[in-house]
Amino acid sequence: MSGVVSWAEAGELSSARSFHVGEQLTYEISWLNITAGTAVMAVSAAGTDGERPLAKLITTAQSRPIITKFFPVDNRVESIVDAATLLPEHLNFRRREGKKKEDFEYTFHQKEGRVTVVKGGTTETLEMPTGTQDVISCLYYARSTLSFQPGSSLTMNVHHDKKNRKLDVLVEEIETISGQWGDVETARVLVIMPFQGLFLNQGNIRVWFTNDDRRIPIRMKAKVIIGSIVADLASGWQASSPPQ
Repeated sequence: MSGVVSWAEAGELSSARSFHVGEQLTYEISWLNITAGTAVMAVSAAGTDGERPLAKLITTAQSRPIITKFFPVDNRVESIVDAATLLPEHLNFRRREGKKKEDFEYTFHQKEGRVTVVKGGTTETLEMPTGTQDVISCLYYARSTLSFQPGSSLTMNVHHDKKNRKLDVLVEEIETISGQWGDVETARVLVIMPFQGLFLNQGNIRVWFTNDDRRIPIRMKAKVIIGSIVADLASGWQASSPPQ
């Protein structure tokens, strides 16, 4: 993939990348003006495959006690990606939403154009286009490669729930938003979602990325069955330079 830089041997991201090993972003999730839960997005080193550095993208979402009483959420996704291309190699998804409890595992064979899926005690190997992303790696790939020029777009193939789906990302505009971080200039990005993501969305997601070198997703908003859910960054950018 052109324009994608490699990581250094030590497992640190190149300075040209918008994020780095050790990054941890914590979000406060609100629903109907209620603090409903917490989500964490973290990046860690994952060793090497031969001479290729790997990284682990970890995303969790947990409901607060007031929500857990009637709809508990405790999700964890771990994605191992090639550090140079950000293409996924392995994904584990532990989903606990209400009464739904399921675990699935994907092994991506990018060169062969196949993915092995383990779900519900069965194993299948399915066809997929080469260069396919997973439900977590697609966000980091878009964060690294998308031009923030309004009107710019990116289309990715994402494999999720044993299906290959096209995911379109569109930069709507540069917008200053306010929060506990103050006023921050952001790129507002529309993600046209063909499946339910980690935040129980019933449709598209909007993401506000800081319009700086780190491109931090500072706010995410999605419609759910009733109302909308909003994830606002609570901590994370202090570990490096703050948004300008």
